[in-house]
Amino acid sequence: MSIVVTGGAGFIGSCMVRTLNDKGIDDIIIVDNIASTDKWMNMRNKKYREYVHKSVFLERLKENVYPDIEAIIHLGACSSTTEKNFDYLWNNNFEYTKTLWKYCGAHDITFLYASSAATYGDGSLGFDDRMDIDKLSPLNGYGYSKQLFDLWVKRVIANEEIIAEPSPAHYAGFKFFNVYGPNEYFKGSMASMIFHGYRQIMEHRRIRLFQSCRADYKDGEQLRDFVYVKDVCDVIWYFLDECKTNGLFNIGTGRAQSFRELAEATFYALGQEPQIEYIPMPEQLREKYQYYTQANIEKLRATGYDKTFCDLKSGAEDYVKEYLEKDFMIY
Repeated sequence: MSIVVTGGAGFIGSCMVRTLNDKGIDDIIIVDNIASTDKWMNMRNKKYREYVHKSVFLERLKENVYPDIEAIIHLGACSSTTEKNFDYLWNNNFEYTKTLWKYCGAHDITFLYASSAATYGDGSLGFDDRMDIDKLSPLNGYGYSKQLFDLWVKRVIANEEIIAEPSPAHYAGFKFFNVYGPNEYFKGSMASMIFHGYRQIMEHRRIRLFQSCRADYKDGEQLRDFVYVKDVCDVIWYFLDECKTNGLFNIGTGRAQSFRELAEATFYALGQEPQIEYIPMPEQLREKYQYYTQANIEKLRATGYDKTFCDLKSGAEDYVKEYLEKDFMIY
């Protein structure tokens, strides 16, 4: 039985392929759109059956080329929070995901997919995955494209939207919070602050953080739920291998930590004293900037998942020492 990982050459996707390999699974179909990027490097140390371009994959599904698929782990998407082409986001993040959902339902295939904490918008309604998602108002097109699919699933499950195909018997959506870790080297500006901070230290011996534009947050005290990619993959494996609970789940640590703490953790992992410079926040980000995120993970815990998530200090130490300091080693 094969497992499909879309976005399998990307950051979280390639780490998920590593997790599957470590569990003894190598009958994997990697679906992605590598084009002229260097994401292929994330695949070099992985075992998998084949790589398929994302558009070709849909054609092959129609032709029933893969009758032995057991699960689709859908992590492929445009994840840029600054993407302005909404037609692209609609087709790539929403319509494509609907197509995979329908295929999984028609063929009794497990469907695990990436939503996003960006669906929570400014966080004024909290970050609880048990809330009514109709009330959420994302701040950018990316977050809205993810919200659209979550809402579509809600309507389908409630029989408010009629589709010809049955829904997957087992499905789960994951609202990832601020994920960091190895294999994010090819994400450009969307890579984590630990990655960018490490490079700033190497080049300038200091880390630059945005100043706060709100009186209730000091510079560097903006808060995020930073979650290590290895923990993220462990949760996905749990839903693939053990947990058969359906629904939409936050994946975060349940702790909010500051960008100052992140910068300090990066320096400490290098054995250096922190040198932090605060710079003005770009004008185009100020209206859409989140000052606080913290995942409520009670719903996840209620399924029986009891493993401890890395805190920022331990996660940064592993990332810096075992990967960034070793010439950006691929996990």
